[in-house]
Parts: sequence; C-alpha cells; structure tokens
Amino acid sequence: MTIETTTMEDSEDDTQLGNESEEEDSELSDGALQEAFSKGLLRPGMNVLASKGKPCVNNEDGMKQCLIELSTKTLPWVERLDLTNLPAEDIVAKAEGRPPPPEGGVDAENDFQREMFFYRQAQATVLEALPLLKKLNISTRRPQDYFAEMAKSDQQMQKIRKKLISKQAILEKSEKAKKLREQRKYGKKVQVEVIQKRQKEKKDMMNAVKKYQKGMTDKLDFLEGDQKAPAGASQKNPKANAAKKANNAKRKSKDDRFGFGGKKSGKKWNTKESHNDVSGFSSKVAHGKGGKKGSKGKQNKRPGKSTRKNMKSRS
Repeated sequence: MTIETTTMEDSEDDTQLGNESEEEDSELSDGALQEAFSKGLLRPGMNVLASKGKPCVNNEDGMKQCLIELSTKTLPWVERLDLTNLPAEDIVAKAEGRPPPPEGGVDAENDFQREMFFYRQAQATVLEALPLLKKLNISTRRPQDYFAEMAKSDQQMQKIRKKLISKQAILEKSEKAKKLREQRKYGKKVQVEVIQKRQKEKKDMMNAVKKYQKGMTDKLDFLEGDQKAPAGASQKNPKANAAKKANNAKRKSKDDRFGFGGKKSGKKWNTKESHNDVSGFSSKVAHGKGGKKGSKGKQNKRPGKSTRKNMKSRS
C-alpha cells in the first residue's frame, strides 16, 4: 500500500508541475487573471478583443477583369495619347553625307548617340500626333488671351515680389559700390600720374634754369612751358621762325655785352670810400638848376654807348 501511494503522489506532482508550466507559458492564464482581478489591476475597457487580420486573397480572375477594363484598347486615343514610333530620319547625317546608323545599332554607352536617338523618336511622335490632334479639333497652341489662375494667393506672391525686389536692390547696391571703388582707384591712379608728371616738369625746369645760369646753354625755350609751339608750327609759319631767330641773335648779343650768370645783388651798395668821396657832387645837378629852360643840360646827358661799355668794364 505504501508503495502504491507513493507512485500516485508522484504522478499527481508531475501533472501539477506540467499545469503550472503551461500556465506560465500562457499569457492569459486563468490564475494570472484571477490574481490581477483580486489586486484591482483589471478595469473595464483595458482589454480589447483583437480582430483577426484580413485574409489575403489572390483573385486572379478579378485582376484580369480589371486589366481588361483598364486596357488601352477599350479607350479612345484622345484619352490615351500614346504612340509608339521609330526615330525620324537623321537630317544632319543626310546633309553631311554620312550613312544613317543601322537599326538597333545605337551604342547605349555613347551619350550623344543615345540622346539623339531619343530626340529623333520624339520628333517622329510629334509629327504623327499633331495631325491627329488637328483632325480631332484639339488645339495645340495656347491662345493669346489665355488666363491661368495662380495656385498661390496674392499675399504669398506679394511676399515673393518683395523678397525679389530686396535681392535686386542688394545686388544693385553691391554693383554700385564696386563701380565706385573702381572709380576711386582709377581717380587715385590718375592723380598720382598727374603729380608725378608735374614733379618731373618742375625738375626739368630747375635743371634747365641751372644750366642757363651756369652758361651751359643759351636757350630760353623752357620758359614757354606748355605754350610752346609744336614741332611743325615753325615750318608752317616762316615769320614766326624769323622772329625767333632775331630774338635769339639779340639775346646772344646782350650776353656777349653784359654777360650772364654770377652774383648780381649788392653791386650798387655804397662802401666807406664811395660814401666819403664827394668830388663828383654838384649842387646844380642835385637841385636841377643847371642849364636854361628848353635846353638839355650837359650834366644830364646820357653817356655814349662806348663810354658806358668802358665804365661797365672798369667797374
């Protein structure tokens, strides 16, 4: 009896353990629900029955029927506007005398050939579609008075307009500032060139004056400055050329007679000897009483040319 009791108890324990493991594996076990209900964790509306997913049905017959209804053959061409064309004739190759490429001979890796093939195919499609549209009285050109309503509101377009105007104003201001900087640079460059030119002219003038003072030249052309006549003016005006030569001769004779250069200031200053020498003083000459009225006094007569030259040389 004892042995049998033991075996029955063992079997009951095994079934209990199996049930517990099944309850633990099950998410919605009765024991867990009772325990949750006793603790107050279950409330109305927390648990919702999950609906089963929509079964996937592969209705081949229905799909084929829809395909037939949507087939292009059942709709008029004006609703489809589909055309399948071969490329148009290559006019450029024909004009240049090149043989056209064979059918299917376009290299897919050659971008130029591929794009030209698409272009000629579209050209052939347009040449075929335009007469068909014209035949169906469908206009292909936009009328002159065509009016299309804007998708955006007037307020949005005003904002866009203001933004574009502000951008344009900024660009114009930038261009104006750029031009002003360039003008300033050019003006500064011109100003520097003018100053350098004036300095050079002044330097040349001073060098010419020094040469004239030292007797290295007898020309006074540098005094004429910018008013100097051009090179061909003397050839056209012989009178001016002759007058210029006469002036040069006169200048030369004066230089031979009186000399040039050297110290000129202080020559007429009195010295101690000349101040004490009164031998040449005459009261008649000093007070203008010499000679009769209407006659020239001998004491006031100017010495002759040779006398003055000798006096100049003695001094």
